[in-house]
Amino acid sequence: MIEGYSRRKVLLLGGLGFIGSNLAQRLVQLGAQVTLVDNFLPDHGANWFNLDGFRDQVQVHLSDLRNSEALRALLPEQEIIFNIAAQTSHSDSMSNPLLDLDINCKGNLTLLEACRQVNPAARIVFVGTRAFYGSPPFLPATEDSPILPRDIYSINRFAAEQYHLIYHLHYGLPVTSLRVGNIYGPRAQMKHPKYNVLNFFLRLALENRPLKIYGDGQQVRDYLHVGDACEAMLLAGLHPAALGKVWNVGAGEGLPFIELAQTIIELAGSGHLEQTDWPPGSRNYDVGDFVLDIAQIRSQLGWAPRLSIRQGLAQTLAFYQKNHNHYW
Repeated sequence: MIEGYSRRKVLLLGGLGFIGSNLAQRLVQLGAQVTLVDNFLPDHGANWFNLDGFRDQVQVHLSDLRNSEALRALLPEQEIIFNIAAQTSHSDSMSNPLLDLDINCKGNLTLLEACRQVNPAARIVFVGTRAFYGSPPFLPATEDSPILPRDIYSINRFAAEQYHLIYHLHYGLPVTSLRVGNIYGPRAQMKHPKYNVLNFFLRLALENRPLKIYGDGQQVRDYLHVGDACEAMLLAGLHPAALGKVWNVGAGEGLPFIELAQTIIELAGSGHLEQTDWPPGSRNYDVGDFVLDIAQIRSQLGWAPRLSIRQGLAQTLAFYQKNHNHYW
């Protein structure tokens, strides 16, 4: 059991989305005083039902990282900030790069400036992405692997991480960055596969539709349940060893994509595979095999995933079987 959040004032940016709402629920369970901020970007996953069962135990503000005035009003007295807010679509970042720049770069600088001026003592956990590494030359990818972004989103999110670390270096802001892998679980956006193919595959299986696999499906990825990811974030928000650090957060082991799809179909008891050629241009976004090395956070914080892929998928399928009308 994680201790130390009881009665702590916690600000969660991106709190109505997939990861943020799962983290919010956990914080409420731990007794924190939680304030959520979300800008409700269309189709990004913000969903009032994500707060089902604890809506009256959190404060919610509809605002934006880019709104300096709103941030300065919310920041005083906050003790811990989880920064999960982002524009998260790789393809949208290419079609509208200036919007991605505005949200993922300017938005984070606006937050950091507000923290520096209004509440420089607040702990900040920045939730980044494994996309920084692109297609790494060796696996598993460590925190020292080359940064090889493959799209505008990845570049801007890496810049945002570096802004946080620079504010730690120059101004002493207590910052930690977590580079998270492929996250799945309850409360995700399920209307389309743009942001998370794995979660959308769960919907396809539950609706007895084909799960489309491009190529041979042998590309290996690691998949982490959102509950395990949230535990890593919670530890990073308290532990003194986390200050100024960058850590990978993933499963630490890979699974071929076609085996993932087969497992989903088996657990759902419906759906079927459909293998096809890659669509034109889609390989530009595919990084091939990818597994994160999690030795650093394991040794420094004692964190490791608890759920196997089968356990996590079974729990997630059960959630959507019960609540699908709120997600698609």
